[in-house]
Amino acid sequence: MEKNDLVKALAHPLAETSLERLGKKYRGKVRDCYTTADGRRILVVTDRISAFDRSLGVLPLKGQLLNFVSNWWFETTKGLVPNHVLEVPDPNVTVALECEPLPVEMVMRAYLTGTTSTSVWVHYEAGARNFCGYDLPDGLSKHQRLPEILLTPSTKAAHGDHDVSASRQEILALTGMPAADFDEAARLSRLLFEAGQRVCAEQGLILVDTKYEFGKTKDGKIVVIDEIHTPDSSRFWIADTYEQRLAQGQDPDSLDKEYLRRFLAAQGFRGDGPLPPIPDDVRVESSLRYIAAVERITGQPFLPNTEEPSTRIARNLGS
Repeated sequence: MEKNDLVKALAHPLAETSLERLGKKYRGKVRDCYTTADGRRILVVTDRISAFDRSLGVLPLKGQLLNFVSNWWFETTKGLVPNHVLEVPDPNVTVALECEPLPVEMVMRAYLTGTTSTSVWVHYEAGARNFCGYDLPDGLSKHQRLPEILLTPSTKAAHGDHDVSASRQEILALTGMPAADFDEAARLSRLLFEAGQRVCAEQGLILVDTKYEFGKTKDGKIVVIDEIHTPDSSRFWIADTYEQRLAQGQDPDSLDKEYLRRFLAAQGFRGDGPLPPIPDDVRVESSLRYIAAVERITGQPFLPNTEEPSTRIARNLGS
């Protein structure tokens, strides 16, 4: 895509949907979800962007990008880990099996990095040496590979609140979820992360960390839901430049939400207080990095639908 195409897309973002005729609506940070009477969940992936547990407006064509790459991963990994996808009737829409979400986000980390309150680096830099039940040695540096891959689950905060990273025992105590459900989700998370790291490495990327969400079907099966390995849910670094930039004391080249997080952090914003203005060129550059990650991962060009999204979605869903 050309940069000008993204500039034009800023004029008609998909920020909200009103498709209540489909079913009961739940508005998430990024997705508008509609629950139908026949046991389906219709997920409309909007262009909304959030970071530091705050809504930051929109990025051009972000919803189509996320839906495209997430469903590529769902298809790629369905033989490894079951998922909730039924069909993809529109570039912004996934129709899925309705599940009962588990009250935890499963976060897998391979590197000592991050800028948010739930990140391992923020805690380590402040002097903490135990993170989510793991003891970390002294002397580690920012962006360094961790001694082992860590599962660092977090709570799922309500809108406006902050997620909290916690150990397995703390999550079980906070949520009351069955230990068997947590352990099965943890097992599936490790399978997905191993597969994700392998695929990304083949494309010259480092899958640094990611989060997974899981749900339980009516017959009690744990499946992965929401999204997999998108630039929203994951960090991707360019492998070829990682060592050099680390040696020079620079941040790794990233193709994910971290570019926008770093912009906001440079303005002194880390989630609290007034949101600084985000210029259009920063929004466009964020989308360009998302596109670069998606195309490298999938090996396919991203070819967006440039119709006005709300009208197109309503037509494709027959609403």
